[in-house]
Amino acid sequence: MSVPMLNKMHMNGYDVLSVNNGPWRVCTKGDRLGSFGSREEALAFAAALPGYKSRSNRQAHSQ
Repeated sequence: MSVPMLNKMHMNGYDVLSVNNGPWRVCTKGDRLGSFGSREEALAFAAALPGYKSRSNRQAHSQ
């Protein structure tokens, strides 16, 4: 039985991850924003997006 391999990074508040050497994905907690063949492409996409903060954090700070 093999153990799943997870590679995970953060860029601009987004998760950039790959599972079992599969495609690199740019995600938020609830959405997958893109899927890419290389880590560099995924990081470039995440860097081009506006900074992300989850809504629950924004609501807590505004009160």
